Amino acid sequence: MRTAVPERQSIISGVGQSAVGRKLGRSELDLTMDACLSAISDAGLARDDIDGLVTFPGRVNVPPPGFTGPGTDEIQDALRLELGFRLSSFDGPGQLQAVVNACLAIAGGLARHVLVYRTVTESSGQGAGGRSGSGLDPSGKPGARVKGPMSWQIPMGGFSTANIMAMMAQRHFSVHGTTKQQLGWIPVTERRHASMNPGAVLRAPMTMQDYLASRMISTPLSLYDCDIPVDVSTALVVSHRDYAPDGPHQAIHVNALGTAARNRPSWDQYPDLASMAAVGAADHLWSRTDLRPRDVDVANLYDGFSILALIWMESLGLCPTGEAGPFIEGGRRITHGGDFVLNPHGGQLSAGRAHGFGFLHEAVVQLRHEAGGRQVADAEVAVISNGAGPMTGCMLLTRGEA
Repeated sequence: MRTAVPERQSIISGVGQSAVGRKLGRSELDLTMDACLSAISDAGLARDDIDGLVTFPGRVNVPPPGFTGPGTDEIQDALRLELGFRLSSFDGPGQLQAVVNACLAIAGGLARHVLVYRTVTESSGQGAGGRSGSGLDPSGKPGARVKGPMSWQIPMGGFSTANIMAMMAQRHFSVHGTTKQQLGWIPVTERRHASMNPGAVLRAPMTMQDYLASRMISTPLSLYDCDIPVDVSTALVVSHRDYAPDGPHQAIHVNALGTAARNRPSWDQYPDLASMAAVGAADHLWSRTDLRPRDVDVANLYDGFSILALIWMESLGLCPTGEAGPFIEGGRRITHGGDFVLNPHGGQLSAGRAHGFGFLHEAVVQLRHEAGGRQVADAEVAVISNGAGPMTGCMLLTRGEA
């Protein structure tokens, strides 16, 4: 066991989540308080025990509405926290940057119990209109002049993240022979998993025929390849591992983090558009642990679009590079009784877009063996991935010290 790995100093001692739904009509602060107070209680702690506070991304001027959630200053004030460490960050290894920061704060002795949260109200932020492209215009003002990389992407048809992800999917199809129907086994399987999750937004059965008949969004990605905006806040408490015997629940150990950023930090100029920076993050992860891909029981892989989950499978070595299409065909190898269970709560395609943090919540529930009807049998190891393009990160969680 690589005890010198600094993230091994951390455990996840508590988790909490607010209501999850479409257009809940509740404020960001209201939802965040629900999640944070629940996580603190779940960890067996009081507010006075929390000495660290981290979020992703914090108050940044990035559309669409409802994307950022409340800043750490708002939450510190609302909870009346006395902190030794506070940080928000938008750059780095995707949404997992918040957990990375918490682990480093604990390893560095800056905090003992770090409250980490992520809040989105993108569903309410839509208003009465439909879903719009995200991240195109930093000003968020219609008609504003687009600057930076988007000034190159928009003339070529890259109006939204869906267009960029579709380009990656088309490249994977071209290079590796992946088919639309093979890709469809991700949303179809996740919908079946969501049917066992009382908190999932979409639980109605979906067949492959339903998937193939859904309207095209950006070729080859259609409606059910895209995640579902919701209103939700998710929180967890990252504690020093010395607290493990004292918590009311099974402590979930942080085994390894993958944060490496290699090659060009670009959405559209990455050397291999059939993959992404996930490759570097995954290699980094496995270099920090004695566990191997075959040890994974639960694979909570980012699925803002279905193609991302497929690419993460290959990047993490859960299946050979270029062979994810045949690997997931039929769905048998990515569900209960298969090689591993992909997003047992339904992922963002069916459970709702908690923007990466839903995967953390589900991993903890699964490794505690508290997932009820969707429980993965004898789950001991979970891998979580977050992000897309150049903003990617991953981590391994274990039920015991590995």
